Amino acid sequence: MALAVVASAVMAAGGAAQATADGPDHYRVHGVSPGRHLTLRAEPSTASAPVARIPANGICLRSLGCQGGLSFEEFATLSDEDRRRRAAEHPRWCKVDYRGTVGWVAGRYLAEDACPPPATP
Repeated sequence: MALAVVASAVMAAGGAAQATADGPDHYRVHGVSPGRHLTLRAEPSTASAPVARIPANGICLRSLGCQGGLSFEEFATLSDEDRRRRAAEHPRWCKVDYRGTVGWVAGRYLAEDACPPPATP
């Protein structure tokens, strides 16, 4: 039970969990204002070239893994201020597949999504 509480807190603090065997398979866009978009980039950096735009209500972004962000140890041991500073210095980026286009998005704009399986003909 305690692990579930900590995992929920990590999700809330970082906006995304690392994609592993126990991590999310899909994400949805979270925290982007309606009418705006999330930029899908070629590399995990705001300086990297954009490859696509994902709408604020985008769903079913397939997780291909994340890098950066807080480690479990940092989340569990650092003060709130130090966690914010560390997250700003080393932001989480997640590689996703959105409708056949693969790229990187800032993890703070992602939330776990239960993407429905494709309809069968």
